[in-house]
Amino acid sequence: MRLHAKHSQFLTSHPTLFIAKMLHVTSQKVAQSLCPRNCRMTSSPRSYAAFLSSTRLSSSGNSCSSGGAGYGNVHHQMLPGDESENLFRHVASPKTISVIGAPMTFGQPFVGTDSSPALLREQGLLKDLSSLGWRVEDIPDLDFNKICSEAVRSHHLKSKPNAKHSIEVGAGNGALANLVESKLRIGRFPLILGGDHSIGIGSLAGILRAKPETGVIWVDAHADLNTPDISESGNMHGMPLGIMMKELVPDRRVIPGLEWMEEGTSPRLRPDSLVYVGLRDIDKAERKCIRELGIKTFTMYDIDHFGIGCIMDMAIDHLLARDPNRPIHLSYDIDAVDPLHAPATGTAVRGGLTWREAHFVCEHVVKSGALASAEIVELNPTLSDGQGASETIELGHKLIAALCGECIL
Repeated sequence: MRLHAKHSQFLTSHPTLFIAKMLHVTSQKVAQSLCPRNCRMTSSPRSYAAFLSSTRLSSSGNSCSSGGAGYGNVHHQMLPGDESENLFRHVASPKTISVIGAPMTFGQPFVGTDSSPALLREQGLLKDLSSLGWRVEDIPDLDFNKICSEAVRSHHLKSKPNAKHSIEVGAGNGALANLVESKLRIGRFPLILGGDHSIGIGSLAGILRAKPETGVIWVDAHADLNTPDISESGNMHGMPLGIMMKELVPDRRVIPGLEWMEEGTSPRLRPDSLVYVGLRDIDKAERKCIRELGIKTFTMYDIDHFGIGCIMDMAIDHLLARDPNRPIHLSYDIDAVDPLHAPATGTAVRGGLTWREAHFVCEHVVKSGALASAEIVELNPTLSDGQGASETIELGHKLIAALCGECIL
């Protein structure tokens, strides 16, 4: 094979990436030759739903999708494990999941995260949840445009801290917190579809008001432990955990839009109730906070060293050591996964979880029986081509199935 000079140079300096890229391109060309009718890629955001629908797997496993490196062309059955009835012990019978669309975009600079709840549903998510034995309550997406615009009009800004769009983020999360709390109080499993990760403020607030003893597993490339005082960007998708900790933000009324968080029962997350999994891009100030607060943290180095099985055992053991009946919330940022598998996200970082590691995280938390709520965030199909968007949404769909009880055997 004859290589252009720039390709030869890239091969010499990055042999693994070069081979992966060539395999990716070759598989796309083969798939397109087999199925030219549906394999045209599109960059128009409005056409993503139609594109993803056209590439969806049929029940027989036949597909007419380019599917990247073959991922979209693999047959996949949606089956619960034999012990599924004994899992999710914090959910009332009959087992009901409340699907909550939280299409937030104001916590970061890119539009597009608001489309992922609809795209996940387009993939057949609700039908799959039903196949896994859940009664499904599909709640219409929260209308953040209306909620947030009304908040901006009525709010009299007294200060301007380093927290961009805090009024919009605060108003949207206030509505989300009330909804999540109400579902937990009647024994349902809230499944929150983001949206950017600033929705963690509302998810955690609602969860901790209803079940203050909840432990949290935060699967992410980033620590999201910033506050307006230490954030380098001011983007609030990097602040949900910092805002939830009294040690870092003693009075949240100083942040416009978050005044509601100090009313009535003030929801707070203790540092020892949090476990990080998959970190690999941590701000300098966040490093200091993690060390000083003693937060249990498993970086990608730890996963490489111990293996994902041992890491998840240690994570769950840490949260359930004092109380084996404690509920667990799983917050899953798709950027925890390597961008080879999930390129359509706003803050992609190389060296993330593999396809199987990403699924194992979900499967193992479910096996504990303690999972009581979950969210998946930061899927943004506008930040990749049609193929990358399709693969990222498909991965998000499969991760949700795994954390809702899908099992290999």
